[in-house]
Amino acid sequence: MEQGLALHHVGVRFGGLTALDDVSLRAPAGRVVGVIGPNGAGKTTLFNVICGFVTPQSGSLTLDGRSLRPRPHQLTRLGIARTLQGTGLFAGLTVLENVMTGASHTARAGFLSALLGLRPSDRDERRLRRHALDTLDGLGIAGHAGALPGTLPFAVRQRVALARALAARPRLLLLDEPAGGLGADDIAELATLIRDLPRRDTDPCAVLLVEHHMDLVMSVCDEIVVLDFGRVIAAGTPDEVRAAPAVTDAYLGVAAGEAAQ
Repeated sequence: MEQGLALHHVGVRFGGLTALDDVSLRAPAGRVVGVIGPNGAGKTTLFNVICGFVTPQSGSLTLDGRSLRPRPHQLTRLGIARTLQGTGLFAGLTVLENVMTGASHTARAGFLSALLGLRPSDRDERRLRRHALDTLDGLGIAGHAGALPGTLPFAVRQRVALARALAARPRLLLLDEPAGGLGADDIAELATLIRDLPRRDTDPCAVLLVEHHMDLVMSVCDEIVVLDFGRVIAAGTPDEVRAAPAVTDAYLGVAAGEAAQ
């Protein structure tokens, strides 16, 4: 059985506008696959299809070889986790509590019940707390566990959002422009983290990355898919995509063309 995500000839139309046109791609387990293209290319629509916010008019999706018909409230149970632009953390919860929410679907009594003290759930809470702390430690930010997100630098909040997604132990991790708002040093550290993500656990996950920062994409992705007006115009390794004339002309510009020589 094929492990990872696959889209098969997916089409999405909004009235007379075609957002995705016969899009097929694969994000195998243990690999980082990037999706690039200018604004309006269909990247956000692609993520929204995978998350169940948009229903395609044609095509199909599979995850680990099984038909995937996602609903947004079922994502964690389906094995899908997504980071959001701008982190999307709960301002009133500590860093540790934010990360615990990522794994709340595994709690028998329910995380909110434990958090509010509505039901006896000490065992669940201890297990979730240990797992959240381990996840924070793996990203080097366990020292911020008791802090509120608003008191932390943006780069640290980005790691907290990533930790929350990883706490769900996803089969598929969707990274939505994780380098947005980061400086060069933080992006270099992020690149190291992303390269390690598919193989953090004994059971590797698939990582699908949407990002405008080309240096990051080229350095962390095993494969890249390029969208243009909702269509796939190129796909392959970073070197293959960098050398594709259509990609060089339309997206990467003169600097990328020079880098390929």
